[in-house]
Amino acid sequence: MRRSVPLALTAAIFALSGTMISPAQAAAGPCRPGQGADLRGKDFTRGASLPADLRCADLTKAKLKGVELVQKDLTGAILRGADLRQANLTQAVLKYADLRGANLREADLGQMHADHADARGANLIDAEAGQAQFPHADLTGATLTRAELTQVNFTNAKLIDADLNESTPGQIKARKADFTRAKLREAKMSQANLRNATFKDADLSEAELTQAELDGAVFTGALVEEASFVQADDADLTGAKGTPKGLSLPATDLLFPDGVLTPEKETDRLAEPAGTGGAPSVGLLMVVVSAVGLAVTVVAWGISAQRRSRRNSRFALMRRGAEEDITRLGEEIDQLDYEFQVSGHGDITGDQDWRHAIDAYEAAKNALSLARREEELQFVAGAVQDGRNALGRLRVRSR
Repeated sequence: MRRSVPLALTAAIFALSGTMISPAQAAAGPCRPGQGADLRGKDFTRGASLPADLRCADLTKAKLKGVELVQKDLTGAILRGADLRQANLTQAVLKYADLRGANLREADLGQMHADHADARGANLIDAEAGQAQFPHADLTGATLTRAELTQVNFTNAKLIDADLNESTPGQIKARKADFTRAKLREAKMSQANLRNATFKDADLSEAELTQAELDGAVFTGALVEEASFVQADDADLTGAKGTPKGLSLPATDLLFPDGVLTPEKETDRLAEPAGTGGAPSVGLLMVVVSAVGLAVTVVAWGISAQRRSRRNSRFALMRRGAEEDITRLGEEIDQLDYEFQVSGHGDITGDQDWRHAIDAYEAAKNALSLARREEELQFVAGAVQDGRNALGRLRVRSR
């Protein structure tokens, strides 16, 4: 499932930087053993400062609870068994990082980049990971209970035996992701891209998959009891167990039930030898063929209109959600301004993060006013997340 940068290209990049690596090392990621700082078991919760360069650093079992790691470059870092509870990893880069067994409970992982990361058995319970990037990552056996996973990228990721019960992976990108035996009970996956994903033997009881893209998704052995598939296009639950909600029958079953003349049946009738008993007249046959052709045209138009209606409904729903996000960001800005005035911290209007939050709020409103398609609403979500990240940094500094 995991993919890596082509070996020749990776080796060439390191050769240009003056560091030669073998093809085997290139396949394992950007770091060599011992290349980064040795910070194993270090405690950074009592004021100890982190090195400026954390690429390829060995932070095995390091204590980083509540530590600010905003926008830090931890590419290839080893964080096996590290304590990262409540740590702020907003926009941090952890590509190819080793997070096996790491504790990221209640950590802020918003817009974090963890491409190709190894997070097997990691604890992400109650983590805030909106817009985080996990393409090609391995989260086998990871615990993501109640995690906020809105717009997370799980493309080609492994989530085998992962626990996502009660999580909110709304609008995620999980094309070709492997959710085999994953626990997804009550998971909120509305409007998710789950094309060609695998849900073999997964528990999807009461999960929300409204308007999800499920073309090519496999549900063999999956438990879908009370799961919602309202307007979930191309859902094929062959081999699944339980009774889902909102799943429509295929269009062919609805439009041409037994006993109703179809083009195929009419062709069979035309092929009957002339002069047989009870054979219809040519005129009658022409009328029937014309009627069938008209019916097929009307049905095709109806299906097209229905799809347009679904797209419009989906866009309207997403737009309302984006508008609510902008409103909440404005309320957070006003609340923080009030808190600063009451606490006597002084004027914050000149603070860089404060201005960043205001600019992000205005950018989100402008993007919403210009949005006409679903994909254009991503600019709104990105601006809102930028604003919240800026407010988060400001709050941390004011403590």
